[in-house]
Amino acid sequence: MGIGNIISLFGSLGLFLFGMKYMGDGLELAAGPKMKDLLETLTRNRVMGFLLGALVTIVIQSSSATTVMVMGFINAGIMDLAQATGVIFGANIGTTITSVLIALDVSGIAPVCICVGAVMMLYTKKKRTGYIGQVILGFGLLFQGLHSMSTAMSPLKDSPAFLNFITHATNPVLGFLIGVILCAIIQSSSAAVGVVQALAQQGLMPLHFAAFIICGINVGSSTPAILSAFNARNNAKRAALIYLIFNVVGAIIFMPLTIFTPITQIIEKLVPSAMFQISVYHILFKVVTGLILLPLTNEVVTWTYRIIPKQEHENAFRLEYIDKNMQVASPAVVTLQVGREVERMGRLVRENLERAETIVRTQSMAGVQQLRDTEDVIDYLASEITEYLTTINAAEMPASVSHYMTCAFNAVNDLERIGDHAVVISGQNETSLEAGEPYSDEAKADLLEIFELDLQLFDETMELFSKHSFTPEVWVDIRKREHRVTKKASKAQARHMDRLKDGQCSFEKGLTFVEILDSFVRIANHSVNIAEESGSEMLSGMLKTDNS
Repeated sequence: MGIGNIISLFGSLGLFLFGMKYMGDGLELAAGPKMKDLLETLTRNRVMGFLLGALVTIVIQSSSATTVMVMGFINAGIMDLAQATGVIFGANIGTTITSVLIALDVSGIAPVCICVGAVMMLYTKKKRTGYIGQVILGFGLLFQGLHSMSTAMSPLKDSPAFLNFITHATNPVLGFLIGVILCAIIQSSSAAVGVVQALAQQGLMPLHFAAFIICGINVGSSTPAILSAFNARNNAKRAALIYLIFNVVGAIIFMPLTIFTPITQIIEKLVPSAMFQISVYHILFKVVTGLILLPLTNEVVTWTYRIIPKQEHENAFRLEYIDKNMQVASPAVVTLQVGREVERMGRLVRENLERAETIVRTQSMAGVQQLRDTEDVIDYLASEITEYLTTINAAEMPASVSHYMTCAFNAVNDLERIGDHAVVISGQNETSLEAGEPYSDEAKADLLEIFELDLQLFDETMELFSKHSFTPEVWVDIRKREHRVTKKASKAQARHMDRLKDGQCSFEKGLTFVEILDSFVRIANHSVNIAEESGSEMLSGMLKTDNS
C-alpha cells in the first residue's frame, strides 16, 4: 500500500465524514422546529423517549449529536435526566442505520445523487427544497467517499504482513483498543464502522475480530459527548456519562459473549454479505444493551448522581438554561434555551416591579437593597444573553430561528430598560422620603392604579413572548392597555398640577412624582415593544393587507 493509496484513503475518509454530517444537517434543517416539538412532547414517556431518540438519530445520523441536543434540553429545563436517559438509549440504536445503508452499497448511484443534490441546492429558490438537495448531495458524497475508501484499501489484499496480522488476529483486548482509538480519532462511530465494513468488503476483516473492534468503537463513540460536556454543567456531564455507561455495559456483555459463544459463527451462517454481518453485530450490540438498560433507567440516573454529586448553585450571577461552555446544539435547542433564559430575566424584572410597587405603597425603604441586588442580576443576564446571541448569530440558522433570536435580542434590551425604570421609581420615592415629604393619599392612589395597569400589560406581553399566541385581537388589546396607561398618567399629572397650584405639595416632591409617571409610561412602551417583536411577522402581514 503506497503513499498514494494512503493519501487517497484519508481523502476518502474525509469525504465520507463530510457527506454524513452534511446529510444530517440537511435533514435537521428540513425538519425545522418539528423535531423540537416532538422531543418536547413525547419524552414524557420513557418508551416513547427511547423510540424518539432512535428516530431523531436516524434523521441526523449521529447519536453523539442527539446526546448533545439532549444536554441542551436538560439545560433548557424541558426534560429531566430520567427522560433524557431514554432518549440517549434510543439514540445509540438509531445510529446503527448508517451501517445498514453502507451494507446496501448503493455507491453506484452516488454520482447521480451528487449531481441532483447540487442542482437542487444551487438553482432552487425555496429553502426547504435546498435543504432536501443538501440531504441528497450529502448522501451521494457519503457513498462516493465509501467507494473511494474501499478502493484505496484494496492493495492490502496483496500485503503479506497485513494478511498475516488479520489471519492470526484473535486478541480481544487488541481489537477493542483498535476500535476505541479508531473512533476517538475519527469522532464518529458510524464512520469507524464504515471503515471496518470497507475492509470486510475487500475480504480483509473476519467477523470474529471485527466484533471486538465494534465493541471498542461503541465505547470510543462516547468521546464527542464527553468532550462536549467537559467544561459544561453537571447535568450535561451526567448525560454524557449515561451515554458512556450504555456502551461500556454493552461491551461488558458482548466481549465475553463473542469469546465464549458461537455468536459470530451464527451470524456468518445466516448473513452471507460480510458488510451486513458487521452491521448485524453492531445492531445486536445496541438493541440488546438498550433492552437491558431501559427498565433500569432510574438506577442508571442514580449511578450518575453518585459519580457526579449534586451541588448547590454558586450564586444568581449565572445563566441557568444557556450553557456557553457547550458546543452550539441544534437550532431548536438553542431557541428553547434562549427563550427560557429570557423568561427567567422577565420574572426577575417582574419581581423588581412588585418591589417598587410595595415601596411606593408603604412609603418606606424596605426592600430597596433587594431591588438593587436583583437589578445587578438583571444587568448581568442582559449582558450575557446578548453576548451569547451575538455569538450564535454567526452560525447558519433557519430563517424562523434567526427571526426568533432577533426578537429575543430586542426583548432583552426592553426588559433591561424596564428593570432600570423600577430602580428609578424606587429612587424617586427615596428622594421624596429623604426630603420628609411622602406622597399624599390622592397621589399615592394615582401611582398605584397606574402601577397595576403596567403590571397587567407586562404580564400579558411576557405570556405572549412565552406562548407565541399573538393574534390581531391580542395586539388591539395591548395597544388599548398602553393607551390607558398614557391616559391615566396624563390625568394624574393634571391633578398633580392642581395640587401644586393649591400649595398642597412642594415643587421638589412634584418633580419626583412626574419622574415616576414618566417611568410608568416608559414601562408600558417597552412592554408593547416586546409584544410587537413577538408578533412582528403577523404585524407585517397585517400592514401589507392594510396597504394593499
